[in-house]
Amino acid sequence: MMVYTCINAQQTPATSQTEAITIEGAIAHIGNGTIIENSCIVFENGKIIAIGKSGEIAAKGKVIKAIGKHIYPGFIAPNSTLGLVEIGAVRATDDDSEIGNYNPHIRSIIAYNAESKIVESMRPNGVLISQITPRGGRISGTSSIVQLDAWNWEDAVIKIDDGIHLNWPNTFSRGRWWLGEEPGYKANKNYQKQTDELNSFFTQAKAANKGEINPKNIPYLAMEKLFLGKQKLFIHVNGEKGIRDAISFVTKHKIKNTVLIGGDEGHKVADLLKNANIAVLVTRTHSLPNYEDDDYDLPYKNAKLLVEAGVLVGLQNSGQMERANARNLPFQAGTVAAHGLDKEKAVQLITGNTAKILGIDAITGTLEVGKDATLFISEGDALDMRTNLLSKAYIQGRDISLESHQTKLWKRYSAKYGK
Repeated sequence: MMVYTCINAQQTPATSQTEAITIEGAIAHIGNGTIIENSCIVFENGKIIAIGKSGEIAAKGKVIKAIGKHIYPGFIAPNSTLGLVEIGAVRATDDDSEIGNYNPHIRSIIAYNAESKIVESMRPNGVLISQITPRGGRISGTSSIVQLDAWNWEDAVIKIDDGIHLNWPNTFSRGRWWLGEEPGYKANKNYQKQTDELNSFFTQAKAANKGEINPKNIPYLAMEKLFLGKQKLFIHVNGEKGIRDAISFVTKHKIKNTVLIGGDEGHKVADLLKNANIAVLVTRTHSLPNYEDDDYDLPYKNAKLLVEAGVLVGLQNSGQMERANARNLPFQAGTVAAHGLDKEKAVQLITGNTAKILGIDAITGTLEVGKDATLFISEGDALDMRTNLLSKAYIQGRDISLESHQTKLWKRYSAKYGK
């Protein structure tokens, strides 16, 4: 007996742009808080070469009429394990963490699977860029930023080893019922010890990079770019005390570029964050409040509170089923808009703001001359799941496929039940 199997790989990555493309008539959401009605955007060789109102800019090359449609910069998903885990229950496909507690030398990019079926499912919703981030330990390792249409990680990378990720000690611990502990939160008795260990590690790493001690200690030497201000420090921290202590920590160690990830209760110390010039990638919008005395809708309005206080804010999606749910990033921005934030500022949370936070705003994140032509056309409002319907998407000017395993199944079974 013969058995035939068929393995469906990711869509073949698009080829380089070969002719200029002009998109006319759409409402352009620039990604910096502004829009252009009846816009005209021209891009060539992967870069935007002109943008303005239709009739004021000469068309060039292939012309796409998009009257009544919407154009957005490609949405950016920071702090994601996309491409590091394919099937959570299959250990062989899980490569998002390493053993050990202090791993600044671990590089997530070399484990990134550009052919992940989950990665390709981001594109039909407009998520075209992601920060691939390791997990685990006190210092997880370094992240890198990729575009989501590539043969391999070398082709995908936009910015390599952009930052080191530190998991701040929890000020509270939750009772583990399976070990006989009382349920609920209680003070973390080891908090001071854990923060002391962090201070010691950073002090020793500085000394090692000056050649004073342990000249061959790889984790210590991996901190060099951070101390020189060439990498960002992403601190995963929640709770007011944790945030205050984290800010004091980076001030003490003179870390120049810091971003908080999570930042629950950040609105309580918003002035401190603003004065310290620290950006926040807030906890997943579609989640429950963390504390009993929080407003029921705090996760929905958390970003708005920080934005109004003058803090640079972006959205991220870490948590349960974070890889598959990353495609819902635009709808999280839509929820923020529904709870009081201006719609175009909500767009910024997943475009221009996130690009600034990740340090890639010189090349992407907004629709501006000289930047990458990483953008898409939607039939309607891309922050609304009812009208987020992409007809075209481009990454660095390349006309990418919007097909995925999910869209194939949708077409297959819609035909079945249509009969």
